[in-house]
Amino acid sequence: MGRSRYKIYEPTAPHFMTCTILHWIPIFTRTQTTDIIFESLKYLQKKDNLKIYAYVVLENHLHLIASSDNIGDSMKAFKTHTAREILKYLQKENAKTILEQLAFYKKAHKKNATYQLWQEGIAPKLIQSDKMMLERINYVHNNPVKRGYIEDATCWRYSSARDYEGVQGLLEVCRVF
Repeated sequence: MGRSRYKIYEPTAPHFMTCTILHWIPIFTRTQTTDIIFESLKYLQKKDNLKIYAYVVLENHLHLIASSDNIGDSMKAFKTHTAREILKYLQKENAKTILEQLAFYKKAHKKNATYQLWQEGIAPKLIQSDKMMLERINYVHNNPVKRGYIEDATCWRYSSARDYEGVQGLLEVCRVF
C-alpha cells in the first residue's frame, strides 16, 4: 500500500482495519458521502471477492473486518476510488471549509494532488483466532456506543451490528457467530 508502514503478510486472511479521514475531519455526516463508501464496498464484494465480517462507519473513520483475494489491493482500490468520488462530491457541493482543511493538512510528499482525504495506511491486524475475531467484531459494533452516540449497537445505521441480530443491514455480511 505505497508508503504505509503497515504490512499485510497473509493477503487472503481476514484483517481488522481502520480507515481514518485526514486530521479526523467529519466527512461522513452526509448521506451522500456514506453512500460512496457503501457503493464502493459492494463493488469490491463482486470484483475482488471481498468478504465483510463486520463494519462501522462513524463521522470521520471506519472500521472493517474483511478478507478478499488480496486485501491490501482491495483496500488500496477502495481508498483511491472513495477519495476521488468524495472529493468530487465536496467540490460539486462547494464545501469550501472542508476542502480547505483537506488541502492544508495534505502531506508534503503528495505533490501531484491538491487534497488528501484519507490518512495513510489502514493499520491492518491479522485475525488469528475465533476469540480475536469475536473481540474485534464486538469492538467494531460497540464503537458508536462507546462514543456515546447510541445506547444499543443495533441502532447505528452504518454498522453490521444489525446483521448479527438477524436484521439485514446495508451490506452483505459474512456472519461468523
